[in-house]
Amino acid sequence: MAEEARGEAHIPAQQPSPGAPSRLPSPHEHARRARDHPSPSPEGARPPLGLIGRIGDRATFETLRREGRRARRGSVTVVHLPAPGEVRVAYAIGRKVGTAVLRNRVRRRLRAAVRDLDVSTGGLPGGAYLVSVGPDAARRSYWQLRDDLATAIAAATGRPLGATG
Repeated sequence: MAEEARGEAHIPAQQPSPGAPSRLPSPHEHARRARDHPSPSPEGARPPLGLIGRIGDRATFETLRREGRRARRGSVTVVHLPAPGEVRVAYAIGRKVGTAVLRNRVRRRLRAAVRDLDVSTGGLPGGAYLVSVGPDAARRSYWQLRDDLATAIAAATGRPLGATG
């Protein structure tokens, strides 16, 4: 009794039997509760939105530099290396454009413009693209960048956007 007076509680040292019911209900016990999906979630990186891939290998950059066709319109320069199949794009935004925040904003705008042009024109010509911008790109609106990009792509590929063949 002296131990209880000091605020210590009696805790039994005996473990509960293994057949004791769990305190938590089964996740599928409630009829209105959402069910888990039967298949496991996919592992790894998700594929890029649309059919526009990224350029990551050094050989493609070297070939773009040596053999690519360049076109500059406004603040946007596009280098295109034709190839059948998928469209792959890389972005080069130098420090002269501004702070990291501004460079990332310009990169996001360019990615959105490339996706928009790909959808609105029925698909960009296949191949690898290197899109780079000058220092004034951060001051241009999305629509100005998009127009510069569209005319630069048309000049670099040698055909107007939306044309097939």
